Amino acid sequence: MIVRIMGEGQVRLADGHLAELNKLDEELLAEMENGDGPGFRRTLHSLLSRVRDLGEPLPDDSLEPSELILPSPDATLQEVRDLLSDDGLIPG
Repeated sequence: MIVRIMGEGQVRLADGHLAELNKLDEELLAEMENGDGPGFRRTLHSLLSRVRDLGEPLPDDSLEPSELILPSPDATLQEVRDLLSDDGLIPG
């Protein structure tokens, strides 16, 4: 799976990591629903860090279609809400 982190680039991520990332995504959703700004920021950074750690960066000149688009680390709560689907940021 190709994942784009807005403002950073793309990484190739094995599908087997989606369950771990979904747990962080669920935490992020709960924090958003509760209006927990500091928790939201912490979990967003954790989610993006795990994607970077688990994924293999693609070259900057790569033009692979992204199957998943994640917000930038400095995205606001509202910007992330605008990206959400019924499943959160990460499907499944």
